[in-house]
Amino acid sequence: MRKIAIVLVTVLGLISCSENNNLVVDPDNLLVGHWSKAEYKNEELILTRVGSLPDKEYGVSFVENGKFVERTSGWCGTPPLSFFNIDGTWNISDETLIEVSTQSYLGNFNWRIQSLTNKKLVIKRELTEQEKDHRELIDLFTEIENLAYSVSCTDSSSWAYTAYGSKACGGPKGYIAYTTTIDTEAFLEKVAVYSEAEKQYNIKWNIVSTCDIAQEPVSVECQNNYPVLKY
Repeated sequence: MRKIAIVLVTVLGLISCSENNNLVVDPDNLLVGHWSKAEYKNEELILTRVGSLPDKEYGVSFVENGKFVERTSGWCGTPPLSFFNIDGTWNISDETLIEVSTQSYLGNFNWRIQSLTNKKLVIKRELTEQEKDHRELIDLFTEIENLAYSVSCTDSSSWAYTAYGSKACGGPKGYIAYTTTIDTEAFLEKVAVYSEAEKQYNIKWNIVSTCDIAQEPVSVECQNNYPVLKY
């Protein structure tokens, strides 16, 4: 029994040494390496340094040559989870801002380093310039919707519609119904401002879109106190 115990201790010691040897730390750039065992706390993502990315767990790798790898299951939260890699590039700017670029649904995104040691990395999502511009578009369109639907639709004769937005390929993104009981001149001016802003956004960020033409409705009908575009 004593011999078996000694053998087990020796094997465990070798495994432990092997695992520790995999944790390569670059003292000149602590960020370089593999990070996993994700924990979320107050909008912060806490990661632990690991020897390699796990097969069935979230993790990220920052490679010296600027290569970035994210091990993820995507948005799916229903077991059994299927994990896959998303490749990209990373760069540090402003000393603590990690700029990541991928070909995934997220595209480009930023992480702000909250703290970084040999063992732990704490990061927080930070909006990119493109995301900030897009947020401004969303806020402006929300104002448009609030004005357009500021009253219940009970009489279709007091409703109209107008084109809004700008597709990257050209033409409006769609049509929106609005009540004519509001200041329609000011409302249509706001829609025009939004459409021009989206056009400039598309140009600035090289946005692509389909080139189909949005179908124009023929009327507005009231259904359950809500305006519905009819085609």
